[in-house]
Amino acid sequence: MTAPAAASIKRDASDMMTDGTSSSSPENGAPSSRRRPLSRRQRGTLSTLLARKSPFANETGSLPIGELDVSAGGATAALSNAKVLVVGAGGLGCEILKDLAMCGVVRDVVVMDLDTIDVTNLNRQFLFRSRDVGHSKAERAAKFINDRCPWMNVVPYHGKIQDKDADFYRQFKVVISGLDNVEARRWLNGMINNLVEFDEDGDPNPETIIPLVDGGTEGFSGQSRLILPRITSCFECSLDAFAPSAAVPLCTIAETPRIPEHCIAYAYVLQWPKEFPDRKLDADSPSDMRWVYERALERAEKFGIGGVTYMLTLGVVKNIIPAVASTNAIVSAVCVNEAVKVLSFCSQSLNTYMMYMGSEGIYSHTFVYEQKSTCPVCTTHTHRLTLPSSTTLNALLQQLCDGEFRLKSPSITSSSKTLYMRKPAVLEKATKGNLDKPLGELIASGEELVVTDPVFPDTSLGLVVTFGEV
Repeated sequence: MTAPAAASIKRDASDMMTDGTSSSSPENGAPSSRRRPLSRRQRGTLSTLLARKSPFANETGSLPIGELDVSAGGATAALSNAKVLVVGAGGLGCEILKDLAMCGVVRDVVVMDLDTIDVTNLNRQFLFRSRDVGHSKAERAAKFINDRCPWMNVVPYHGKIQDKDADFYRQFKVVISGLDNVEARRWLNGMINNLVEFDEDGDPNPETIIPLVDGGTEGFSGQSRLILPRITSCFECSLDAFAPSAAVPLCTIAETPRIPEHCIAYAYVLQWPKEFPDRKLDADSPSDMRWVYERALERAEKFGIGGVTYMLTLGVVKNIIPAVASTNAIVSAVCVNEAVKVLSFCSQSLNTYMMYMGSEGIYSHTFVYEQKSTCPVCTTHTHRLTLPSSTTLNALLQQLCDGEFRLKSPSITSSSKTLYMRKPAVLEKATKGNLDKPLGELIASGEELVVTDPVFPDTSLGLVVTFGEV
């Protein structure tokens, strides 16, 4: 055996000993509890996977997107040149940013978040410190990652996702969502689906498909899913899985509150309009939410109800899904793993939904979430309703809000005229009189209507109303 070969074997053996052999304490010779860190050779890197052919490459999976290219660093370049959008810099978003940085290959990231840092965030949103309280989550998260990981270029944006237009979202190769409320996820899903362009045959143009990796957590449960716009099911397809908020009778809130949520609802539904009749409650304002919390606490003490906290107040007013740090870590790892796979094609993509259930153990399950044939976002289905001609326009709009579509502020037009338009104010004033009119006076039976709503950015819902007894 040559001397260089022997030295190499000795060096490898020394590295391997760190995995299972403790060193001795210099003071008393007793074994030390500290172990030498694993060498880079033992750990391996993402570059190792990207440089080798694989029997499990993306094209071999049940949802093939592309073919792994290991020649001339093709897969590595695909990651290092990709621009990634992370939406949300909270519990899930912090973990996603950390995982992207630790990949060591991803470089260019934009992070968006509207919120500012509250002291209650510090127990799980580990990119923040007490000195960051009151500052933008996106800005402080980006600064932490950029300072700690100099190879990263994280650009923050403090604001609403709705403030950015389609051209902004077109620049990204993949979008990772770590949002904590359903309505924002619906909007983002709609925007990404609307970016898809079609060729003359009606097939989606692959260059315009931006994969959306959506993650969500609730307590010890979580999910991650891969959405290929116009190809797989989208977030709207699974809206039925999210139970709508149960309405509480106003008399219960006002007269006989029984649980902390009733006290919070009383503060922001009844007390706020009386105290500030000319100003709408801003759920993202710490001062506004502190006012609601204090009023709710006063009411809870009056009726002997415990459990009103600032975090619960935020959750009720903003419909926030609660989070647990360990669940965030698991779900974010899956999200980033999927993003790496759709960018580099180094492994089989998730098809299409992963559920994690950790309340009684560690259990996960993957399955294909089928596309909903009547989805208003990822299909071109025209929806049909049969209603009595005496049904008012207002009743139709209410049905669209309360039914399967869960619209928020719908506007509606026919082929010949505008039936009702919420904005601008002058148009709302001109069409408001139609709300109490029966449909029989406004449209013909079988006429196709176009419905628009803020939850569907830059798109519309086709609706045909036929008159008849239900």
